[in-house]
Amino acid sequence: MGGDLATRKVNVGRPGDTAAMVLPAHPAYRDTWPIDDEPMPPWRIFLDPRGRIARRTFWLYGVLALFGLGTLGHALLGIARVPRADADHLINVLLLWPAIAVSAKRWHDRDKSGWWVLLVLVPVVGWLWALFDNGFRRGTPGPNRFGPEPLATDPSRLDL
Repeated sequence: MGGDLATRKVNVGRPGDTAAMVLPAHPAYRDTWPIDDEPMPPWRIFLDPRGRIARRTFWLYGVLALFGLGTLGHALLGIARVPRADADHLINVLLLWPAIAVSAKRWHDRDKSGWWVLLVLVPVVGWLWALFDNGFRRGTPGPNRFGPEPLATDPSRLDL
């Protein structure tokens, strides 16, 4: 084995059973998932409307993850033979609060009240405005009334 790897014995299964496991020890191997370096845990991103998130987090959690969860939910409800209209309603209800929480945090990053989430109730124009403001415009630099800048924890990161 190379010098970058460490071998550690870990419990697998019943007490007393151990197996050798090769684990990366080099710092370059840590944090290989792009969402692991977020300053906020996923449960808080989806359930708590307080705080600020960067554009990258909005696209990963507010768009990609919610779209994936909706698609998975539709597939599973389709397998369970739930009628399409009922599945649509159920998925919309389940994903409503996470979508509101993510969007409110993004509005906070723009130094606007979370009530701006209601902008999406305006047909077509509201959705486009919210998508443009949340997804493409940079947040206010430095701390604002909603908290510190989301990227301030790591100055080497860029707001993608």
